[in-house]
Amino acid sequence: MATVYKQFGSNDKTTTRTLLHENIPVTGTIVSGTYGTFGSETNIKNFSHGMFQSVYDYPYLSSSSNHIFDITCGYSNSSALSASSNSQNSKKVAIYNQMAQVLAGHDVSGSIRRFDSDGNYSTATDKHDDVFFMNFSRLLSKDEVKKGTFSLTFMTGAYATPAAKLINVTDTGAATSYKTNSPAGEYGILKRGTTNVGLVYYQAGVAVLTASVLEGAAAGFKFDVAGNGVSGSLTGSTIQANADNFRHHLYNLSFNNTTELNSSIYFCRVGHNDYNYSSNPTYLKDSKVRVKNIASDSPSSYITTVGLYSANNELLATAKLSEPLKKDPTNEMILRVRLDY
Repeated sequence: MATVYKQFGSNDKTTTRTLLHENIPVTGTIVSGTYGTFGSETNIKNFSHGMFQSVYDYPYLSSSSNHIFDITCGYSNSSALSASSNSQNSKKVAIYNQMAQVLAGHDVSGSIRRFDSDGNYSTATDKHDDVFFMNFSRLLSKDEVKKGTFSLTFMTGAYATPAAKLINVTDTGAATSYKTNSPAGEYGILKRGTTNVGLVYYQAGVAVLTASVLEGAAAGFKFDVAGNGVSGSLTGSTIQANADNFRHHLYNLSFNNTTELNSSIYFCRVGHNDYNYSSNPTYLKDSKVRVKNIASDSPSSYITTVGLYSANNELLATAKLSEPLKKDPTNEMILRVRLDY
């Protein structure tokens, strides 16, 4: 422990913020049937409540597996698809309301807002009422999804050759035109060409896609019930079946995640008269300073560690130098200590 302490001045500390990005590619082969056959895919976890489906990069019972994202779907009470006779109707409405409450918030009357195609809640006709949700794990999205990097590609070709027709959904331009009127943080508009087809909430790590993004597919496209397209699937099939259909048409997914690294930087200023002696017991031998050959030599020491202490002289952190630095009355130095969190 130290016996001599030096106080920091007002200019001896600063803070910085660094954003680290990592590209996350997820190919369709991982999420649409790599492990097992349809209906028995071991990297897909279904739950007895039937309200969402979890996707892993490896059989989920393995200790090596990592959770990638969850898939679910729902529609609002205002949707034309909403009817009590639909499969899991109450659950689909509840899912939509829950996600909308968290991501879109409430209006001035206290009612839950519906997802808006352009983020302008003052209009009443451009809502996403029938949607799929992709909730990304924190392992992938980290602190947030980087704006302008989100990309989804879907297969919408005929059943025998689904990849013959691909559609791309991106948040192009969101780096400078993202929205901030969400209780969940910042979000961008997802587009298919020039058409708004969804929203991506960057800090929440959630993508919201309108079901109509998959409408108008090639003849024989197998995302329907009795030939009624995606809307027929949403009303006539369970949430699990819709999640299966959604996954099996996912061709590619990619985005950059963001890790926010905050740092406190301390400038430890060592004056010419500071720390020229050491309190280490090995500094002396036979009551003589080891590093002095004759009594008239200047005192000196070797700095190897910096300790940061509280106001009560309690050790809080230590920083090790890569090599000892010689200190004597003829030199001064500034040691830069960085704490990341």
